[in-house]
Amino acid sequence: MVLRILAVTSEAFPLAKTGGLGDAVSGLSMSVQEGGAQVTLLLPAYPSTMSHVSQVSVVSVLDGLPGGDATLLSAYCPELGLPVLLLKNDALYERAGYYVDPDGIEYADNALRFAALSHGAARIAQGLEGIPRPHIVHAHDWHTALTPLLMHQMKVTDIRTVLTLHNVAFQGVFPMANADALGIAPQYRTDEGMEYWGQLNFLKAGIRYADLITVVSHNYAREILTPRFGCGLEGVLATRSSDIISIPNGIDTKLWNPQADPYLRGRPFSADHLSNKALCKSDLQRSFGLVENPRATVMAMGSRLTSQKMADLAANAIPMALDAHTDLQVCIMGMGDHALEARLSQLVGRYPGRCSVSIGFEEARAHLLHAGADMLLHGSRFEPFGLTPLYSMRYGTIPVASRVGGMADTIVDPGAGQAAGAMHAATGVLFDGESTDDMVRAIARAMGLRSYPAIWRAMQMNGMRADFSWAKTAPAYLSAYQSLCPAVGLERIPERISGRLSERMPERRRATTGFVGQANRANPGVLAARSGAAAGTTGKLNRLREGVSLEPMGPHRASAA
Repeated sequence: MVLRILAVTSEAFPLAKTGGLGDAVSGLSMSVQEGGAQVTLLLPAYPSTMSHVSQVSVVSVLDGLPGGDATLLSAYCPELGLPVLLLKNDALYERAGYYVDPDGIEYADNALRFAALSHGAARIAQGLEGIPRPHIVHAHDWHTALTPLLMHQMKVTDIRTVLTLHNVAFQGVFPMANADALGIAPQYRTDEGMEYWGQLNFLKAGIRYADLITVVSHNYAREILTPRFGCGLEGVLATRSSDIISIPNGIDTKLWNPQADPYLRGRPFSADHLSNKALCKSDLQRSFGLVENPRATVMAMGSRLTSQKMADLAANAIPMALDAHTDLQVCIMGMGDHALEARLSQLVGRYPGRCSVSIGFEEARAHLLHAGADMLLHGSRFEPFGLTPLYSMRYGTIPVASRVGGMADTIVDPGAGQAAGAMHAATGVLFDGESTDDMVRAIARAMGLRSYPAIWRAMQMNGMRADFSWAKTAPAYLSAYQSLCPAVGLERIPERISGRLSERMPERRRATTGFVGQANRANPGVLAARSGAAAGTTGKLNRLREGVSLEPMGPHRASAA
């Protein structure tokens, strides 16, 4: 008997993606499958999803779900090499965006949309004709975090559950008046269940009832137990600390590979042969309308243009940096807060030929951004993992980033002894604080390192040779799964020759804006006794902690982050 995993998610690239969640779910699922488990994805049947699947057939009609009856489809995604289950309800999912409308407004029925997905997962775990029951249901983020609670409510006690926290700031908080429509039994509408200051909190439901909780970086696992980063759930998380493990995300090192990147127009390069990076730099300067100057230092910024990503600070810091460093050029690609988009766009007129802003997202330009830039500015007030700096390091682009979340784990700063540190291990520049001056000083420090070619070259090589692949991460997930289901084994799955995600040329696309249901961080948090629903797994999981201390912080009432 082979371990069967049902991965429940709102996104999985290329089926659906707005950001890092889609990449992470796909990368993890493929790697776990290659490690010997059998993985099936479950997500909504969005319009964009159907063009990426084949072998579609009807499995069952699920009646009585929130938002109405839904059809469960079975399919196969050749690009991922994975079987897929799709929940089809056109009234809920037949829309232009995944979470928001074209104007960036959250859909009013998001609670119904993602409660329906969680109910579908619970029904599959309960047992449906024509689908083998999974051994483990793995929910990702708030969109599917209701699943462990619903399985407990339906008395599905023989199937284990895992919840991965990709971003605690987004929690899925909705009015308590929705409880009946969402199918939440009265006993779960309490502080011991998913009640959150008089409302329903999807993420809290998952934290309460999942057997195991994984966090996407070591540092973030520590941070979310504090008021600053716990976003009101630090108290609840502290009660589950013995069941929390940190397993860092990975990246698809074949998709993000400067030696074989189809977007680089026949200009491959590697850590040992960087000459073509200069050609990519020229391509980037032309693409973004910058003056073509090989001696200029090009600083890229590619992220959501939001306060979380410090776009407000960047709008102040970038002109200060451009004034201080006459050889600096800046190219920005992203979308988000319209006011911040406008502030950044105004810089183009102030610094013609030296600053360029592209509002939106295109996969091809994202690859060129990482390949052609000299350094990447990636400020963040919180960052659970931080995929973008890892992409930049793969392409020899030095990140200048906040020392928060996963970036504190993955980026090595040279420190005070810059020359020795950079030559041996450093990969980027980290900064503390959330002020404009903090960011400006970090940029200046990177520019100083740039003036020493040997140091800069060593930092590039260190980053390009670092291993952030899913192949390195997947064994920890497989061990965690087996700790929950020790009687079920793994089998080695042969690598598929065709149809792999990393071997395709992704279509150019524009992403929709961010997630819905962000918690009100001004609200005080909650502290309640841990429910007896989830069994402790401390003894089996100690070996997986990789040195991260997650001891309970003691009784306290969580405060605002």
